[in-house]
Amino acid sequence: MTAPVDVLTLGEALVSLRSSGPLALGGPLTMHLAGAETNVAIGLARLGHRAAWVGRVSDDELGEFVLRQLRAEGVGTDGVRRDPDRPAGLMFLERRTADLSRVQYQRTGSAGSALTCDDVAGPLAAGARVLHLSGITPAVSDSAREATMFAARQAAAAGITVSLDVNYRARLWSRDAARAVLTPLAGYASIVIASVDELDLVAGPGTDEPGVVAELLGRGVQTVLVKLGADGARAYTRDGAQHLAAVPVTAVDTVGAGDAFTAGYLSGHLDGLDLRDRLRRAVALGAFAVTAHGDWEGLPRRDELSLLTGNAAGTTLR
Repeated sequence: MTAPVDVLTLGEALVSLRSSGPLALGGPLTMHLAGAETNVAIGLARLGHRAAWVGRVSDDELGEFVLRQLRAEGVGTDGVRRDPDRPAGLMFLERRTADLSRVQYQRTGSAGSALTCDDVAGPLAAGARVLHLSGITPAVSDSAREATMFAARQAAAAGITVSLDVNYRARLWSRDAARAVLTPLAGYASIVIASVDELDLVAGPGTDEPGVVAELLGRGVQTVLVKLGADGARAYTRDGAQHLAAVPVTAVDTVGAGDAFTAGYLSGHLDGLDLRDRLRRAVALGAFAVTAHGDWEGLPRRDELSLLTGNAAGTTLR
């Protein structure tokens, strides 16, 4: 019998096609794996944790690309289904200016959007220490929303730690629609992660940060993490709040930074670190993410965790 994984994630994996300039002008595209949940799984696997991803991929070369990328990074894919009837979801990312990137999606009717409760039930029954969810998956389709809620309910009932990153995407649903789903979903979570502008999506509209935190902790959430970008992060528990500054680095690509932060925090949780050290690992992974192009390509191995804090900018290790 296969041992339970450390972290199980589920969602939609995308094939990301990146352009260094405006898409309208043509030019070469580079192909990458993208997806909030796969980013987290890869970040955890690189740190030596047993991570697995559940989802559907197209039954063609693009689906094979997704699986090869995940397997190469050590992410378990036994729970992945090949869907012969639906295409891969695509994300086009153009570098519009040196400081601004723009995204376009072609994901309606994708294989990943067809995720169902049946897809999730088996891998979840096999066991995990943590189930990680994002607010993206319930936005992509009705069946994916049902699968997300099912997974959260089953995991919470089984005593599995549930982690929820709000990860709001305005192109997928309205704030009101998101709030109607994410507020009850957060009730199953032990860990809720959000940017400042996402907090009201897991509570009443217009609720300020202290009010959201108090409501979540009162509903049984153990830790509320607030991502502050270049200003670091705040963590709230029943014992109080902590703030940690970001690691100063030269940012070249901010895509995937939030997912890296989540992977770092969950890694610290799995390793039994105290709250301060979990935050320290989370902001370190966020810093690694923004120093390289791609959603996850710059994430560290475990023996590289001290690279950004132990060396001055511009250092060459010989």
